[in-house]
Amino acid sequence: MSIHAHLSEEAQARLNAQRRNSTISSIIISILVIVLIFLVLGIFLLPNIIKENPTIVTYAASLDEENEQQVKKVNTEIQRKPSAPSNSMTKVIAANTVSPTAIPVPEIDVVTPNADFGDGEDFGGGWGDGGAGGGAGGFAGIPATMRSRCSPADRMARLKQSGGTIEGEAAVVKSLDWLQETQNSDGSWGKGHPVAMTGFAILVYLGHCETPLSEKYGETVLKGITYLVNNGLQNDGRLTNKDLNNIQWVYDHGIATYALAESYTFCKSLNVNIPDLDKVTKKAGDIIMQGQTGQGGWVYKFESNGGGDNSVGFWQIQALKACKHTGLWTDRKFKKTIRKALGWLEEVQGADGAIGYRNNSARSPGLTGGGVLAFQMWDEGRSKEAKKGIKWISENQTFEWGNSSANLYYHYYNAQAMINHGGREWDDYNEMFRDKLIEAQNGDGSWQQGGVSHGPVNTHMATCLAAMMLEVYYRFLPGTGSK
Repeated sequence: MSIHAHLSEEAQARLNAQRRNSTISSIIISILVIVLIFLVLGIFLLPNIIKENPTIVTYAASLDEENEQQVKKVNTEIQRKPSAPSNSMTKVIAANTVSPTAIPVPEIDVVTPNADFGDGEDFGGGWGDGGAGGGAGGFAGIPATMRSRCSPADRMARLKQSGGTIEGEAAVVKSLDWLQETQNSDGSWGKGHPVAMTGFAILVYLGHCETPLSEKYGETVLKGITYLVNNGLQNDGRLTNKDLNNIQWVYDHGIATYALAESYTFCKSLNVNIPDLDKVTKKAGDIIMQGQTGQGGWVYKFESNGGGDNSVGFWQIQALKACKHTGLWTDRKFKKTIRKALGWLEEVQGADGAIGYRNNSARSPGLTGGGVLAFQMWDEGRSKEAKKGIKWISENQTFEWGNSSANLYYHYYNAQAMINHGGREWDDYNEMFRDKLIEAQNGDGSWQQGGVSHGPVNTHMATCLAAMMLEVYYRFLPGTGSK
């Protein structure tokens, strides 16, 4: 027999309620514990579980960052499409391999233009009695003077301020197009004197701030520069396609050195690297300084005696000014050479202010502008010699297209000298030549001069001289600082 204890119904009800409450409490506690566990796990493990995607920030790259992504290289065929300097100013042009002897140029079939250079006594018919432009006063370097030509707005402002016209600027652009169309396959221009003619063309392009980075003319300019560099590398710095026994090669050298030195200044400023440009420019400039005569001038074959042939010397003086601004020499290097050069010009200047072919001021006095320009370029624009030369030009020079008075070989020097001087003398001279020169341009963009006293001037040279005369308004700031 077993004994069982029985709870009352009231006690049983309380017991069941207590069990239910305990069960509910246990469930709630369990849920809270689980939630707490997840919270703890979330705190420690969530950063490792969730990977945040990085925010992509877009921004306009700075000029340097943009240019680092746009490095240009010149391969052996110079296949490139340069950008305008106003859009990209720090690109690098470098060869894949630097050649110790030459920079490769492409083989392209281009018809060689007619370039009869004349057969006068002094570097052909176009050179015998005169000097041929390309000079400029106020040559203070890229940051100040040369840069002014590179902004279209600044260029047009200078054009208007200095007496130029829209028609003249259009004529310059037409000449640039003509030069581009007539470039030889090796990058040169002309036939009889391709080194000198290439120097002319490069000076015209640089005068309009057309560099190897220019959108339209960049490849043309690059090929021209590399042609001159190649020539210098092949001749140990001597820039000519003539035998060194040919007395006239000094003209080639002076003109081409001027063009290369100005090219180097632009390329250095724009961070454009053309292999061996610095090397050839340095050697070419040294050759000029070493080739000066004891009297201070320069003569055929850079002989040490002979006084001075001013037709030769003016090119060397211009080239040395361009060399000075490359930074490849110290400024002191030029002082003695230029002091002697200006001393020679003082010695040969006539009482009336004329500076002639050699030491006779009555022989080819049309060269006077080149002498005045030499003084201006080397900070002597206010000297009595320069002022006497300006007076001679004002009183003696005329310009009528079709006869010897419009001799471009003389007038390009005159244009530079007169605008640097400024004032009424420049206004009168500008009025005399500007519109007549513009009207004389051929439909294809060239100029073709004939009938000058010293013989024919070939079309290429005439075009370059005329174009540089019409660039005179902005090519350089006046050396006197008066405009």
